[in-house]
Formats: sequence, C-alpha cells, structure tokens
Amino acid sequence: MDWFEFVWRASEVSHRGKRKPVPVDKSAPEVIPDAEHELVIERVVAVDVAKAAGKVCVRLPGKAGRRFSRVWDVPARTGAITDLGEQLVESRIEKVTVESTSDYWRIWYYLLEAAGLSVQLVNARDVKNVPGRPKTDKLDAVWLAKLTEKGLLRPSFVPTTEIRRLRDYTRLREDLTHERTRYWQRLEKLLEDALIKVSVVASRLDTMSTRDMIEALIAGERDPQRLAELARGKMRAKRSELITALDGRFDDHHGELARLLLNQIDALAAQINTLTGRIEDLIAELPEAGAVDHGGSEDTDITAPGAADRSHAAPQPARGAHEPTGSAPCRVDPAIEAECARLGAIERLDEITGVGEHNAQVIIAETGLDMTRFPTPAHLVAWAKLCPRTIQSGPVTRGGRTGKGNPYLKGALGQAAAAAARTDTFLGQRYRRIVKRRGKLKALVAVARSILVIVWHLLADPLARFHDLGPDYHARRINIERRMRNHIAQLTALGYRVTLEPAA
Repeated sequence: MDWFEFVWRASEVSHRGKRKPVPVDKSAPEVIPDAEHELVIERVVAVDVAKAAGKVCVRLPGKAGRRFSRVWDVPARTGAITDLGEQLVESRIEKVTVESTSDYWRIWYYLLEAAGLSVQLVNARDVKNVPGRPKTDKLDAVWLAKLTEKGLLRPSFVPTTEIRRLRDYTRLREDLTHERTRYWQRLEKLLEDALIKVSVVASRLDTMSTRDMIEALIAGERDPQRLAELARGKMRAKRSELITALDGRFDDHHGELARLLLNQIDALAAQINTLTGRIEDLIAELPEAGAVDHGGSEDTDITAPGAADRSHAAPQPARGAHEPTGSAPCRVDPAIEAECARLGAIERLDEITGVGEHNAQVIIAETGLDMTRFPTPAHLVAWAKLCPRTIQSGPVTRGGRTGKGNPYLKGALGQAAAAAARTDTFLGQRYRRIVKRRGKLKALVAVARSILVIVWHLLADPLARFHDLGPDYHARRINIERRMRNHIAQLTALGYRVTLEPAA
C-alpha cells in the first residue's frame, strides 16, 4: 500500500466506523529533477583562496568505505598551481571548486582549467560554514569540498578565454569613459570658480563651440563678444546669452589648470578610441553562435508557410514577453538564411530599439555568444539580476530586490532602456504602461529585462532578426467582447439599463 492509498483509506473511515468518501487532495507531488551540478561526485577538490596561497582539500573514497580528506597549502604561483593540476589529473579528480575571493581566484581557475580539469567558480556567499563551527582556513576548505561532492553549490558563469579577453577591453573602455566624464565635471567646476557660466547656455562642454571658447580663454582672450563669435551652428542664435555667460574673472591660473584638464581629456579620448578599434577587431575574430537546426533538408526550395516571416520577426518575448514559442522546426528560405548569415551578432543586436553598437559590444562581452550556458531567457535574466526574487512563506508571497548583478551589463542595458523609453515603439510603450503604476525605476528595469530576453533569442538563433511590434501592440490584443461585458456589468451595478448600438 503506497502513501496515497493509505491517505484515501484513512479518510474514508468516519468516527462511527462507516466508510464515507472524504475529498482529499489527489494532486501528485511535483517532481523537481536535480541540476547537473547537484549530482554526487566521488573525487573532488576544493580550494579556499587567499592572496598569497590557497588551502587545497582533496576528498577521496577510502578502503573501508568511508571518505577522507587531505588538506595542504599551495602557493599562489604559476609553477606550483601547474604542478598541482598535473597531480589532480593523475588522481582522476572529477570536479574542482574554487571560491571567488576578490580577483585572487583567477590564477587558480585559469591554470587548473588549462590542465584539463572541470573547474567551477562559486560565490563565497553560498559556501559559508554552518553556525556553531570554528572558522579556520582548513575547516573552510574541508567544508567546501564536502559541499562540492554532494552537489550543493551553484557554479558561477565564467566565459571562455576569447570572451574574457574582449571583456577586459570593454570594461577598461567603460572605466576610462567614466574617468573622462569626471574630468569634464572638474573643468566645469573650474569655470564656475572663474565665474564663467557657459555651461548654462551650452548643453554640454564637449561641443566644438564650447571647446573653441575654452581654448581661446586659455590663450588669453577675455573679451566676451569675441568669445561669443566662436559659436557654431545653432549656438550662434544664443550669442547674446553667451556674451553675458562669458563675462567672468578667468585669470592665468585658471588657464593653466584648464589646459591640464583638457590634456587629460584628450589623452583619455585617444585611449578610448584605441580600445574601440581593438574591440572591433576582437569581435570580428569571434566565431558566431552555432547554427540552429531549423528542420532543413536537402530540398532547400521548400519553405514552410510563414517561415520567412518568423525568421525576420522578433523572438517571441520581444512581442510582449508573454507569448509561447512553438517548438516545431521549420525550413528557412535560403535567401533569408544568407541575409541573416551576412549580419554578425553586433549588427543584429544593433537593430533592437535603444541598443547601439557600443552597448551591443558590452552585452556580448559580458554574456558571450554561447547561450547554451543559459537554458532559457529566464536563466539569463536571473543571472543579470533584472528580475525580483520571489519570497514565499506560507500563504504570503512577495517580491524581493533584484540584486546587484553584473554592473557593466546592467549599465549597458539601463542606457538602452532609457533610450528605448523615449521612442514610439513597443518597448517605449511598455515603459509608459508600467511607469504609471510602478514608477520610473521599476519601469526601466522592466524594459531592460525585455531587451535582455530579446538578446537571448537573437544570440541563441543566428537566423533570428528583431522586428518591432509597434506601440499599438497591446491595444490590438484587447478582447473587445470581454471589455464590453465588464463595462455593462459595472453600469448595471450602478442601476443603469444599457443598450448598445454600433457606431456609424
């Protein structure tokens, strides 16, 4: 007798000894299969990382059936870790876990991975020791190894070597761009100290007109009218305002400091341009995402109905992120396939509303081209921390914070979402629908999430193309009959008798 039959028979017996059918919950328990990293592993190694050395713990099966641990120190040097990798390969180690402590984990991960071992990086937050146990490096290494062998750790995403190299360039470019912005801010503070209010008239200090005026001030020109004559384009219509804004007390020491700041800005701009060229070369060398099986056969002249439309349409989540996608493969028109193959990942991502070439480069550098690392778009969104955590306790379910996530990826997606919010497109309308009830910040996060879902589909399928659904997408999907019934019911509840007539 299984458990369900026992519950049913026990519920049938009443307090009088008679059998009465009592309704019980017959729903079967939900089956949740273990993930790949949750399988029990026999031979494992864990490394508790520090700056100068690492505490290595090896967990192996013993002769008597009980498992044992070996713990020793290994210097964080290339030669020592390379020798360790050779020893672990000879010991037939199946899994190596490295704790992500600052940037000290890199030498361990890179060298052990190069030795041919299966290495996983885990967040230090996930490997904390249980309360009540002493805290030492040796016990931490043993605890980390025990968690590894029982599959209780979630590996962090570490991209391939090519993507890591590209990521170094894009991240340095972002850092230098922020540094250049800070120098422009310092220059504005210097002009304010010199009583020059040109930043009130000009929208930005890095325009050609403003740069010419600052260069003239450094060269010794102090006449506001002559400085205002340097305005170009639309700025010439503001000459009267520029004359009053350029009337200040700019002296020699201001000129010397402004010269130093402009030299720093020019040097950073040159470095940013150099990095941009190198990034373009690295992306051109990257292999594109693998081809997806669309059910094609040798007869390429046969095209399934609607295949051409689907190949040029946006991924399903781009159409509202709520529609199911069909799983039946379809054959794609060879002409459309050739057109999609001609475009690289950057060009296809650049077609997304709000995502420019710069942001597309950052997105690829942070996520990579291989979307098999993220089985579904929800996995990628959760990894990027663009969806709120679900906190459920008893009957209460609420949403938690999204989390920090990858700051470079979230920054690029945030810029794309802010740009898309100002457009008359599907994503712009999505922002305006959400901002009315959730606020600006949450609306931007929602749009950024939609963009990332579109990115997942475009990178997962090299033949997919983005197609904007238009700002009236939700209006076209309104169920008119249901809305009519709702309005009639509300008016009837207020005591009115409703008669509907079609409009002329």
